[in-house]
Amino acid sequence: MLDRLKKEIDTSIALFLDHVAKDYKLHLVDPLLLKSIREFSLREGKRIRPILLLLGYLGYSPKGKKTSRSLYNASTCIEFLHNFMLIHDDIIDCSDLRRGKPTMHRILNKTIPCANPDKLGTDLAIIAGDIVYALAIDAFLSIKEDPLRKEQALKYFIQTAAFTAMGEFIDTVHGVNTLQHVKEKDVFLNYSLKTARYTFDCPLVTGAILAGAPKAEIPKLADFGLSIGQAFQIQDDIIGLFETEESIGKSILSDLDEQKKTLLIVHAYARLKGNSLKQLKTIFLKPKKSLADLEEMKALLIKAGSLHYALKAVDIRVAKARKTLSTLKMNTRQKDLVAEALFKFFDQSAKIAARHSL
Repeated sequence: MLDRLKKEIDTSIALFLDHVAKDYKLHLVDPLLLKSIREFSLREGKRIRPILLLLGYLGYSPKGKKTSRSLYNASTCIEFLHNFMLIHDDIIDCSDLRRGKPTMHRILNKTIPCANPDKLGTDLAIIAGDIVYALAIDAFLSIKEDPLRKEQALKYFIQTAAFTAMGEFIDTVHGVNTLQHVKEKDVFLNYSLKTARYTFDCPLVTGAILAGAPKAEIPKLADFGLSIGQAFQIQDDIIGLFETEESIGKSILSDLDEQKKTLLIVHAYARLKGNSLKQLKTIFLKPKKSLADLEEMKALLIKAGSLHYALKAVDIRVAKARKTLSTLKMNTRQKDLVAEALFKFFDQSAKIAARHSL
């Protein structure tokens, strides 16, 4: 069922981009603009966000109600929102690759020969990202549903875009702020705004609102999304330091090089003393780290109890999410599919814990 939904979504993205080519005529501005947006949007991905939107909708639809093609088309709105975020995030992080291929600003720096192609690529990618956000709204509006529910769902969708941008703002400020000024509550606020809201909470809640879910279900769905989202981001930070380069598909040093102030790092900074704390700060502030630095940092995180603390934080939130899911009045089939789609993500935490006897 999940594979079938993913195929439907991939088809809908391609069909929507055909509609974009006709309605927006981006190729008349520059053929590379449409080509780059299309190629970027159709890159292989999990499509977890539109899948969750579909499950949120189907989970609260009356049994026997026929699923409209417009629902699949509209579900792509959350994928375009995701792509908009990725394009701008890659600019902020100065990333060269996204899903194994050049980032949007690296594609667009070849638009025309000029003296400063990097600035050109960045400027054009910001504009392309803005266009992709407009496409997200267009895709959302394609659903044929009750106008009042559609308006309520659209407001939640737009609020999510704003909250995610707030999370990016916090993340960017944290990037230049000193480690001593970033506290655990700041990290969790960022996790909630930048990951949990738009990856898990928004798709499920938006779909449920569109379907006419009981009002009491909405805060429970949001709470479920928050728990899963925080757990997902904590685990992602753990994987970024404790997994292999082959398993994560990027440089094992990237998170450390970017000086990400994660739960692991903030917890260790608060717990370590003396030479160990000095060692952590020295490694963390190095502009370029080595594999030896990484091994040293991992040892410090284990010594501080930070790996154990972070793994436990994942377990607590996954358990809470399971409990919340069990209370939802969602149709059983879709509830089971939500569990199947999401809880498998946390197998890696168990493996890392076993590897380090935690």
